[in-house]
Amino acid sequence: MIAERFWSEAGTEPSGGGEGALLSLIASRRARSRSELAELSGLSRATVAQRLSLLLEARLVDESEETLRSGGRPAKLLRLNTDFALTLAADIGEERSRMALTTLDGAVLDALTEEIDIRRGPEATLAILADRFETLLARTGRHRRDVLGIGLSLPAPVDYPRGRVVGPSVMTGWDDFDLRGWFAARFEAPLFAENDVNLLMLADYHRARRDARHLVYVKIGTGIGSGIIADGRIYRGAQGAAGDIGHIQFTRTPAPLCRCGKIGCVEARAAGWAIARDLRAEGLTAETARDVVGLVRAGEPHAIHLVRQSGRVIGEVLANVVSILNPSTIVIGGTLAAVDDYLLSGVREMVYSRTLPLATRELEIAISPPDGDSGVVGAALLVVEEAMSPRHVNAVVARYAKAS
Repeated sequence: MIAERFWSEAGTEPSGGGEGALLSLIASRRARSRSELAELSGLSRATVAQRLSLLLEARLVDESEETLRSGGRPAKLLRLNTDFALTLAADIGEERSRMALTTLDGAVLDALTEEIDIRRGPEATLAILADRFETLLARTGRHRRDVLGIGLSLPAPVDYPRGRVVGPSVMTGWDDFDLRGWFAARFEAPLFAENDVNLLMLADYHRARRDARHLVYVKIGTGIGSGIIADGRIYRGAQGAAGDIGHIQFTRTPAPLCRCGKIGCVEARAAGWAIARDLRAEGLTAETARDVVGLVRAGEPHAIHLVRQSGRVIGEVLANVVSILNPSTIVIGGTLAAVDDYLLSGVREMVYSRTLPLATRELEIAISPPDGDSGVVGAALLVVEEAMSPRHVNAVVARYAKAS
């Protein structure tokens, strides 16, 4: 099966003379012209032309009339053809899930949103996803063979190399479940699973911040988490746990109980569920982060105060992150990003007051407005990023170019 071929070839670097190496360079935007391909691959222009012709004939790559500015002759622009295949992507949330069929640049062709109880376990949930994926393919007149890969966004820690949920999380019963094996029995496409925050970050990065080589993305919604981009790539850490700022603990009192069972976590002080808890204690109706946003927009003073305080708590943590990682950009996303002014004031106050001027001299703190498609877009872009990586790109060429 195609999926098995992907995993059997994982870790195999394409040789400098193969079409896969050229495709990987073009897809990553490291090479945008024939001359750049020759320079980065070490191949002669004649060899590049020969290898490139196969990619052009198979419609894996486009060479447009648009030219690049250079000191010499104008060079035609090379880019990945984002229409030669599709992705299936799912953003699995605590309350609802969204499934989409996308092009390779993340454009959503068709999508479905549905309330799915992930507490029923992985097999029941994945059966619904697979059925909805089939529906999307049928509605658009496409086939399984058109799918380059499947991307899953999960609200839990993920062991990324193995594609499995790990450790305690809101996804009860999912720990160490073989997601890839389950999908491999049903689709001829590889599956890539990742934590939801990393994929929201990936979508924001590709859409708006490709020049930010060092970035920290913080999702503030029902829970709190963060993702890290270091030198243009997602940084996951040794076990994929990098960025779990929601469960950093503050020992000062009062120290509220977190839903993870620990005392004084950032989430228990500043997440959407914690703010809603404190609003209910004031006699207000609030169950979710969306309820908190609604109260702030209605001008409710308790809600405004608690959101500002949330920003200060998160800013205190981010001040330490800035001191350690020295990012160029901090991006605040998630449901509470919709009340950006109130939230950002607290974040900026703490970050700028608690870090050295050198670290904040050119630091940008920005908002990524809530977007219902960001999760599926990030999942789709992950598929493309992995499929075009040196580990997997030979399988893509074997499937699409050599079969054409």
